[in-house]
Amino acid sequence: MMQRFQRLIKLKQARNGLLSYQRNFSALPSYAQCDDPQDQVLVEGRAKSRAAILNRPASLNALTIPMVARLKRLYESWEENPDIGFVLMKGSGKAFCSGSDVVSLCELLNEGKMEECKTYFQTLYKFVYLQATYLKPHVAILDGFTMGAGAGIAVPGMFRVATNKTVFAHPEAQIGFHPDAGASFYLSRLPGYLGEYLALTGDKLNGAEMIACGLASHFVLHERLDLVEERLGKLITDEATVIETSLAQYGDLVYPDKTSVLLKFETIDKCFSHDTVEEIVDALESEAADNSYNEWCKNAIGKIKEASPLSLKVTLQSIREGRFQSLDQCLAREYRMSLAGMSKQVSNDVCEGVRARLVDKDFAPKWDPPSLEEVSKDMVDSYFSPLGEFEPELELPTALREPYI
Repeated sequence: MMQRFQRLIKLKQARNGLLSYQRNFSALPSYAQCDDPQDQVLVEGRAKSRAAILNRPASLNALTIPMVARLKRLYESWEENPDIGFVLMKGSGKAFCSGSDVVSLCELLNEGKMEECKTYFQTLYKFVYLQATYLKPHVAILDGFTMGAGAGIAVPGMFRVATNKTVFAHPEAQIGFHPDAGASFYLSRLPGYLGEYLALTGDKLNGAEMIACGLASHFVLHERLDLVEERLGKLITDEATVIETSLAQYGDLVYPDKTSVLLKFETIDKCFSHDTVEEIVDALESEAADNSYNEWCKNAIGKIKEASPLSLKVTLQSIREGRFQSLDQCLAREYRMSLAGMSKQVSNDVCEGVRARLVDKDFAPKWDPPSLEEVSKDMVDSYFSPLGEFEPELELPTALREPYI
C-alpha cells in the first residue's frame, strides 16, 4: 500500500495536467466497425503498455454503454497488472471521440429505458474519475474530432497529444444538454472566461489553441503519429518522464494564428464575465456595435441564440460552480444535471435538440422554454438539486482514490 501511495504521489508531481494551467496562458489505422462490444474498443498489446482503440469510425467513435463499460474494466485491470507500465488511448478513423452517442440515449429514453441512461452516465463519470486519478501514465492521442464527453475521457489524463487535425469543442448547449464528463471542472479552469465562451457558443479550438490554453500537453503533426506510436510501443517503462521525453522528441512548437479566438481575450473577458446569459448577450451586442471584432461578436451571438435557452443558463451556472469545486464534486453535480435533462421533467430539449441537429437535421429545434426570459430560476435550480430520497447520488471512490482540485 505504501509503495502504491508513493507511486501515486510521484505521478501526480509529474502530471502535466490541469493543475499546471489554472490561470496561465502562455494517419491512424482503419479498423472495421462492428456492433460487438469487444470490437467497439479494440486492444493493442505492446512491450510494456496497452492501447485502447475507440472503434466506431462511422459514428466518429461516439461513446455507448458497452464502450464505457469496457474502457472502465480495461483500465482497472491494466492498473493492477504489474507488467503494464503505461496506457494509451486513440480513435480509429477521422475522430478521437465525438462524445456520447446521444442519438442512442434518446432512443432509450423514448423506449422508457431511463435506467439504462443512468447506467451510462454513472459508468462514464466513474471512468473519467478513474482517468484523473490513474496510478500509471496515460497518453491520449487527440487526432481529429475531440468533442463533448470525448474530451472528458482524455483531458483529465497525464498526456494529451493534439495534432494539426484536432478539433476540440463542447457543443452540448446547441443540442439542449450541458458540458459534462468533468467539463465544468476543466473549462472553468481555462484562462479568464474562455471556458464560459466555449461552453455557451460551442466554438471550436484547434490543436495549437489547445496547447496554448493548456488543454493539450503536446503537439505532434498527424503525419508523424505513426513514428510516435512506434516509439511509445517500444518503451519498457512506467516513468512519466521517459514517456514525456519520447513525446517531446516528435513534438512541434506551435502558436495560435492571428485569427485565433485566443487573441480576443480582452473582449471575451469583458463580455463573458457577466453574471447572466442575458447580460453576456447584451455585452456582445454592445461590442459588435462599437469595436473591430464586430463580426466575431455577431457570430458568437448567433451561436448562443441557436442554443437551448434553458441549457445556456444551466451551463453557465455549471461552469461558475465548477470553478470552486474539485473534480469529484463536479462529476457528482453533473450527474444530477444529466439525469434532470434526460428525465424530461423540466423540458424535452435534449431529445428535441438531438432530433433537430442529428436525426432530422432540419436545424430548427423547438426549444421549451423558447426564450431566455421564460427560463425561470426554479427551472435552473432543479438541475442542481440533490436527487430524491429513492434516487442514489453518483458514488465515486474518493476514499481510495484521492481527488484533486
